Amino acid sequence: MILVTGAGGHLGSRILATLRQRDVPALGGSRGTRTGIRPMDFDRPDTIDLSCVGVLVLVSAGYAEDDQVIARHAAVLDAARRDGVEHVVYTSLVTAGDHLGFALAHRATERLIMDSGLAWTMLRNGIYAELFGSLMAWNAAGELVTPFGQGALAAVARDDLARAAATVAAAPVRHAHRSYDLVGTPITAGEVAAALGVRHRSISLGEHRAGVLRTDGLLPFQPPMIASIATSIRHGFLGTTTGDLEALLGRAPVDAVPVAAASAAQNRTA
Repeated sequence: MILVTGAGGHLGSRILATLRQRDVPALGGSRGTRTGIRPMDFDRPDTIDLSCVGVLVLVSAGYAEDDQVIARHAAVLDAARRDGVEHVVYTSLVTAGDHLGFALAHRATERLIMDSGLAWTMLRNGIYAELFGSLMAWNAAGELVTPFGQGALAAVARDDLARAAATVAAAPVRHAHRSYDLVGTPITAGEVAAALGVRHRSISLGEHRAGVLRTDGLLPFQPPMIASIATSIRHGFLGTTTGDLEALLGRAPVDAVPVAAASAAQNRTA
């Protein structure tokens, strides 16, 4: 049996749905309680039940400080060893993102997995096209405002990442002890603006950070993470592409421009 953690989230739910569409036996794990979902809370190790699970798709439990994220993943791996899991598929971060503000938790988790004695596959996911678009704003003149300048991002759609993860989870032996960099064709904020039929206005990183700090609802660790994405794209550190995603999909990745544009358009009406 395959179990996908984070089944209530954007990526985990897509991976689980893809497996089920392919008639691959799978269930989800999540804090929520819904049909077909096994309740588990990574902050409460006693709730993590991986019995009868052969392949664990560990969707990163981010959205916390590094120590908390790493402790969550360590608790899952302890349960995996205890309950007889054979293979862990981890949704990590693209290699080119080593300098990003949230990279450390991913690399630390990879180390824990490699030291666990379990078979493993690292899916080093690129920055979502949906996230790229969501980080773009609008001004009163109807211009798309971003801190990305002319920098390109090898953005990737969540649906493609979900399909790649499902492919690996359904046949883990052929992907054992391999790491894949899953990214798309590089795109720019200017291309997203053109797809929306508007002008792109580039602002400085300082202006961008000031705007982020004024955003309601952000947790303390989030502004520096967001800022690290902005400067990395602007200065050309996240535009490298590979053939790994295409190889797993058996086709070219979907065009990330309309995916990012749809996400950016939601900000205009929010």
